[in-house]
Amino acid sequence: MTFAMPSLRVYRATDDLAREIVARLVRWGLVLLGLAIVALGVLIAPLPGPGGIPVIVVGLMIVLRNSFYARRQFVKFQRAHPKMVFPIRRLLRREPEVLPVFWQQYLRVERLVLPKRARFAVKVRRRFMRRR
Repeated sequence: MTFAMPSLRVYRATDDLAREIVARLVRWGLVLLGLAIVALGVLIAPLPGPGGIPVIVVGLMIVLRNSFYARRQFVKFQRAHPKMVFPIRRLLRREPEVLPVFWQQYLRVERLVLPKRARFAVKVRRRFMRRR
């Protein structure tokens, strides 16, 4: 009775080098894809509606996940302006909270743009919360 020995693959330094090169190429490709999506969002932004902003955010998410330099710049910006970056960080999480971020930003814009007597989002929220 003869048993065949399973062949063990010997990993070499060239295999590790090839994996590293492929990983870097993929990372660079994703960064370029993210930058292209950001450029597309900038082109779409002048059109009516909020079409450009979500596209820009998706492109930035791709770039931030794959570029160490962009991530460092983002952290520096976050330390300088934490209130501005917090909503973006909430959207970059694994399970992003899209509706709460949208609502919070809507309230901020309403507070900046409308006088106190013309703001209606807070009144609607209070009316809705009382019914529960």
